[in-house]
Amino acid sequence: MRLLASLIFFTRLPWWRLKSVPQEAFAHVVDYWPFVGWLTGGCMALVFWGASVAGWTTSVAALLAIVARVLLTGALHEDGLADFCDGFGGGTSRARTLSIMKDSHIGTYGVLGLIFYFGLLWTCFESLSLFYLPDYSIVYQLRGGSGAPASDVLAGLDSPFTLEVKWVAVILLFDVLAKVAASLITGQLPYARTAEEAKNQVVYVGRTWQSWLWHALRCLLALSLPVGLCLWTGLSRVLLLLPVPFLVEWLLMRWMRRRLGGYTGDCCGALFLLCELSLYLVFPLLF
Repeated sequence: MRLLASLIFFTRLPWWRLKSVPQEAFAHVVDYWPFVGWLTGGCMALVFWGASVAGWTTSVAALLAIVARVLLTGALHEDGLADFCDGFGGGTSRARTLSIMKDSHIGTYGVLGLIFYFGLLWTCFESLSLFYLPDYSIVYQLRGGSGAPASDVLAGLDSPFTLEVKWVAVILLFDVLAKVAASLITGQLPYARTAEEAKNQVVYVGRTWQSWLWHALRCLLALSLPVGLCLWTGLSRVLLLLPVPFLVEWLLMRWMRRRLGGYTGDCCGALFLLCELSLYLVFPLLF
């Protein structure tokens, strides 16, 4: 039931038609958030893969993949990132920051935050066409001395899997892993608002040590699919990035503690997007 509530909350698909979900279940949606990554990350990866196989350029495929997830989630996380940038950029006190974040109007910091975020994400997506590169001298020879990297040549150099299949594994992993890291916030900080003040009238529950254990098991289970896919396709080196989003989450959590003494739903959305973006930014360093 809580998993269904999480799917209803984090996506725009009509999951609510399957069964009526009690309001109490929505207080636990963050606990099952990593499993939603199978759907959102999978949709993003498959659109990117399909567009690439269909012959679109990497730039177009990347843009279509980003748009697909935005439509699937209703720009829920992007709205959170904009409010987070407005609040933390323009607020000078806890009360002022919370007031700005609750305002439905977007400000200068929010606009700039979204521009920088989408610009960086789209650029990083484009770089996927060149990932897992072997020695450039090999590419140079295989291309008859042209020196231009070629996806059709690189696809078969290190494993029997095509680059398109590897894209699916990496995109899915980054989405789920970022959600795992962002979901930790509800056990680290208290909710900064009351239920009446919250935008969705829901306060996410905190965690006892028993619930931490259950959440750890849920996170491991959610990660098992993308991690297994990466290992299967010969991308074990990507797993070196596992600590990256947790470091980003820890740094942002400390900032939220100093500014708000807690977190909000907007903070959760911003956490996810920034943790995921950090993975794409660090990714080229491995290859």
